[in-house]
Amino acid sequence: MKKYKAILCLAGATVIVPAAYAQAIPANSEDAASSAAGVSDIVVTAQKRAQSLSTVPMSVTALTGDQLAARGISDVQDLAKVTPGFNFVQSGSGVPVYSLRGVGFYDTAVGARPTVSVYVDEAPLPFSVMTSGAAFDLERVEVLKGPQGTLFGQNATGGAINYIAAKPKDQLHAGITASFARFNTLDTQAYITGPLAPGLNARLAVRGVRGDEWQQSYTRDDELGRQRFLQGRFLLDWDASDRLKLSLNLNGFIDKSDTQAGQLIAITPLFTAFSGTIPLVTNYPHSPETPRAADWDPNTLYRKNNKFFQAVVRADYELTDNITLVSLNSYAHMKMRQHVDLDGTALPNGELTVGGRLTSFSTEERLTGNFGPATIIFGLNYAYDKTREDSIWGTYYSTQNSLFTPTTNDSAAAPYGYQNFNTYAAFGNIDYDIGRLITLHAGARYTKADLSYEGCGRPANLNSAVSATQLFSMFRGSFGLGPIPFIGVDRCMALDAQLAFTPHIAGTFNEDSLSWRAGIDIKPAERVLLYFNASRGYKAGSVPVISGTSADQYRPVKQETVLALEAGFKASLLDRHMDVTGAVFNYDYSDKQLQGRINTLLGTFLALVNVPKSRVRGFETQVSVYPVNGLTLTAAATYLESKVTSDFVNYTMIGNRQNFKGNEFPYTPKWQINLDGTYKFPISSDLDANLGANYTYRTKTNAGFGNEPILYMKNYGTLDLRAGFGSNDGNWQVSVFGRNVMNTYYWTNVAKMYDVVRRIAGQPATYGVQFNGKF
Repeated sequence: MKKYKAILCLAGATVIVPAAYAQAIPANSEDAASSAAGVSDIVVTAQKRAQSLSTVPMSVTALTGDQLAARGISDVQDLAKVTPGFNFVQSGSGVPVYSLRGVGFYDTAVGARPTVSVYVDEAPLPFSVMTSGAAFDLERVEVLKGPQGTLFGQNATGGAINYIAAKPKDQLHAGITASFARFNTLDTQAYITGPLAPGLNARLAVRGVRGDEWQQSYTRDDELGRQRFLQGRFLLDWDASDRLKLSLNLNGFIDKSDTQAGQLIAITPLFTAFSGTIPLVTNYPHSPETPRAADWDPNTLYRKNNKFFQAVVRADYELTDNITLVSLNSYAHMKMRQHVDLDGTALPNGELTVGGRLTSFSTEERLTGNFGPATIIFGLNYAYDKTREDSIWGTYYSTQNSLFTPTTNDSAAAPYGYQNFNTYAAFGNIDYDIGRLITLHAGARYTKADLSYEGCGRPANLNSAVSATQLFSMFRGSFGLGPIPFIGVDRCMALDAQLAFTPHIAGTFNEDSLSWRAGIDIKPAERVLLYFNASRGYKAGSVPVISGTSADQYRPVKQETVLALEAGFKASLLDRHMDVTGAVFNYDYSDKQLQGRINTLLGTFLALVNVPKSRVRGFETQVSVYPVNGLTLTAAATYLESKVTSDFVNYTMIGNRQNFKGNEFPYTPKWQINLDGTYKFPISSDLDANLGANYTYRTKTNAGFGNEPILYMKNYGTLDLRAGFGSNDGNWQVSVFGRNVMNTYYWTNVAKMYDVVRRIAGQPATYGVQFNGKF
């Protein structure tokens, strides 16, 4: 407790907060600081229209592209450095999981539908695995907290992240950013922009990352963790007429980097009676508690081969001086295959080849009208999302095999999932000014979500097909039932509640919902805003993609809902030398979707379940101060109190049956604190120098319900430093940087795989040099 008080005192003494980026950070805080004349706000489109950030009646974190680049934020997960309340978890299969203010959905399936939606220029990236290249060549990023169901749609119960790409210019410009860091990591970005014809402007940007291995095996001389990442984006903006503007966005990436290996921290035998029969597993050394230590199967390529492409076409047509029609159409496709070590040992105990194809098409047609005191948005939206996941579980050599002969035969099973989502929606929103002081807000969206699915676990080869047929037949025989027919390769294998063989699991799951939002904001003085919002958001129902043996494991879970109440304020004080913001919020959760377990005649198995009732309460406090020209100090603190509020009996990750009523949410620390400072000052008539630091701290949490000690995740803090110099016109800059300079050991995930429990560690200390140039 003393440690927490000390941190709060530090935050108070420095009077700072980076979620104050959130509400009103200067647009050029890296190269222009406040003065008595004040600073300009970032213009955002959080409500799908251009507004000053300080006038948006919700909690939004917004940073410019320059601010992101200076802090080394190059992917979604790095937003945790500057967005209190945002959490990232790297699942064991390499699928990222995002949450905001404790609202998240942990599922390792490629086609899992997140609760934090990610967009690029308002075009959706509906699956988290598509977001690897989102933070690239940006004008800014906006992180919207709380349910965003009215304007951004379902599956945004936690919030939405909207990346705004840097736009084409009508004059020729070019730029390059290149950095060289530890592990021989070369990260190079370049762009060129300019006119192709009168009214037609283009921008081409590319990025390449190449780095050596950073993980080290602690049982042999071996390394893992190389980076090979290439991406690009081509933009066209065409002013077709005085009223019509068209834009095209083509982007994509190729990722052939290594996947990350885990750290073994415990052995938990599946069958206690056999726990000593396989000493290779039970006596395997645990990982050292250092960032780089890990272990994985030797002579195996744990590598990605992921390819993504997106095309976005947008048209803005001014029907009248007051009404604009926007048509936004997006197509995205991703093909992925990545090999992952699941258990953190060099034994063939468990591995997974994640394979899938994801396709998404969406179209939105909306009208925006300004009618004196009223701003009205009305629109229609349709989305078709298709997922095809065909992964392969690797061999395992564990106490589970002690029932038979220990073996390293080929793969035991392959999880297969086939899902089609058709989503139809109509939405509307109105902002109405009552004089200068008060604005009323109201919005609603009706959504119809139709899901058709097919899924099962399939033998991956003849050996596993024979073994599975024998096992199912033996099990049925113990109940006096006859054998099942030979399963065959690539056929589903599961038994239903009556122990009948189920060769095919498929169905439909259709739901509808009405999201809404209502609010009021009051402006009692210039640059002071008070607001209150109430909203309800929905996340669509889900179907698991797992390698199950019971048909009950494939039952869909119904949609979850969040009823959110939030009250907040934004104020610019001391002649605009201080920006202060704050918010308190309460989220009532119904039917929270969770990867849990169900009990069947076959045993206790992994499945998706609904938590009947739960809640999240908390507050944010945010301040930015600009005490002298060139100096910006910021800080942010978020407090979250999460709890299961109804009876919810299920199983811990270790397999213990408990009532989780009163439990806190997994991966939800109570406190998150971010401190940041930037100082720019002249060193000659032509040169400026700059210094910067960023510190992120979060308190302890747990990786699963049940408060199992083995799933404990400790509190930790990381410190980044930067320093440089460059021309005072901003045309070039050279800087040095260090990230996690204290080499803090922390982990972002804990999971049980077969007989072992393993962690996914955070990145070690890195340091390097960077050059920025504009021409």
